Amino acid sequence: QVQLVESGGGLVQAGDSLRLSCAASGRTFNTYAMGWFRQAPGKEREFVGRIKWSTDNTFYADSVKGRFTMSRDYAKNMVYLQMNSLKPEDTAVYYCAAQLTGTVKYDYWGQGTQVTVSS
Repeated sequence: QVQLVESGGGLVQAGDSLRLSCAASGRTFNTYAMGWFRQAPGKEREFVGRIKWSTDNTFYADSVKGRFTMSRDYAKNMVYLQMNSLKPEDTAVYYCAAQLTGTVKYDYWGQGTQVTVSS
């Protein structure tokens, strides 16, 4: 099992920055990738980005490309989402998720952390 805990959300103004953290624990040796998703009120869950656990390769949604950056600390089992130039439309609950080796879906999810961007 893998347990994920997000932190770092908060209330900020447009143009500000936030850094979200996701701490992974448990059987993390089987982790293939870590993803960030977000869900705004009344909307579907949206993919934000993902990072391959072992290679540090990243991929981002077009909506955040150039503004958000994912990174990871392999030794500490931590993944981060640096969010710059935040916009009101970035307001959502942000979730981290773990994709295990050999699967095609994200198997484990954190509880989410709220990011609110005021105009």
